[in-house]
Amino acid sequence: MPTNTSVVLLRERGGQRRLLPILIGNSEAQAIAYALDNVETPRPMTHDLLKNLLDALSVTIEQVVVTELRERTFYAVLTLRSPAGTHEVSSRPSDAIALAVRCQAPLFASEELLDEVGQEPTPEPEEEAEEIIDEFRDFIERVNPDDFA
Repeated sequence: MPTNTSVVLLRERGGQRRLLPILIGNSEAQAIAYALDNVETPRPMTHDLLKNLLDALSVTIEQVVVTELRERTFYAVLTLRSPAGTHEVSSRPSDAIALAVRCQAPLFASEELLDEVGQEPTPEPEEEAEEIIDEFRDFIERVNPDDFA
């Protein structure tokens, strides 16, 4: 991975809690970070402008879905609801995420994509320690002095 590369790390809320790392540009990472930290810039940044346009046109983002990985490039779809109906728009995941955060829209990854490239999380050290302690407690409860004869 190139140095100084930003990564968005998406995690499943339930199930296997798989991780989906997506490499993104530094300016998109900054746009996402600004939205997460509620940073207001003196003038609207590109994603703020897009949100303002959507608001002015009475368009809401129903959801963002990271849909696939093709030739090492991730793809996403924005589902928009307008007075004229529902529309799907293709997007780079980084831009879609920056908009979703600003619009408080739900963010998903397709099950097929997670099956293909989702990564199993490594156990947290605390979780691993608790697991070992639980196993030891089970052992102590079942052990019999005759087992050591």
